[in-house]
Amino acid sequence: MTDTQPDLRALPLPEAIAWLREHGEPADPRPDIDTASLMRRFPHIANVRTRDLVVDAPSGQRPARLYRDDTVEHAGTALVWVHGGGFIGGHLEMPESNWVALELAARGIPVLAVDYVKCLGDVHFPAPSDDVLAAWRYARSRSADLLGVEADALVLGGASAGGNLAAGAVARLRDAGEQLPGALVLVYPALDPDGAHPGGIPDPASPYAKLSLNFAGSPEALHNPHAFPGLGSVGGFPPTLAVVCEHDSLRPSGEAFATRLVAAGCDATLYVEAGADHAHIDEPSNPSAARTLAAIGEWMGQRR
Repeated sequence: MTDTQPDLRALPLPEAIAWLREHGEPADPRPDIDTASLMRRFPHIANVRTRDLVVDAPSGQRPARLYRDDTVEHAGTALVWVHGGGFIGGHLEMPESNWVALELAARGIPVLAVDYVKCLGDVHFPAPSDDVLAAWRYARSRSADLLGVEADALVLGGASAGGNLAAGAVARLRDAGEQLPGALVLVYPALDPDGAHPGGIPDPASPYAKLSLNFAGSPEALHNPHAFPGLGSVGGFPPTLAVVCEHDSLRPSGEAFATRLVAAGCDATLYVEAGADHAHIDEPSNPSAARTLAAIGEWMGQRR
């Protein structure tokens, strides 16, 4: 890293937030993760076409990107996808958003990748959740035009913090009596205030507690089941695929959520990616990432 671009992961959280507020997202040093490079590396995604869009959200206009490959047979379903980033970072260019969407679109699953306001400074829950709900409603209202499917065939999904926001959006939609997604995809989701110890409140000194409190905005909000859906009722959730990684410290959160879904009579599938760690689908060169995306594509293909 240069003097002007520190390793944000090594900084105390307040310093990382201050840097992001002042400078914005840092440049990714990897030279081969832009779309053109990815299409050269993975020729099977070369026919995916993208279209940049804007969603009117409570926080303002948020970017979104549509992915479709009309040269392959459509799977009969489509995905609204939410990237992660600890609620303080992440964007549509990161592989966890862009490459994931390219790969799924090449499998006949159109994708709308969406962004949301980050919790930097005075922004906390429910602001990111509100943006995801706005993007979801936007996708439902234009599902046939944008994604080529009826609204009831839309699936909502996300990774890490995005998995939290996707599951939280489902809980909020359910509790408001709105139409739920046809299914839910969660990849190494952060569903609890302490993902390593689901159902509890984390040690205030732990990294989990600091990120969770920054997202929640107050100690009281750490108990909010819409902010942390691992704490709330899962009754009435749609069919759910929960992907966890063998070596991920967040694995217990996703596993506990899947177990609770089954206990509540919901259709839930738990997929454990052997040998993988958190954020593996942000690494296109990681063989386990390709396996995970194939598993997601296969599972979604069964949602017809």
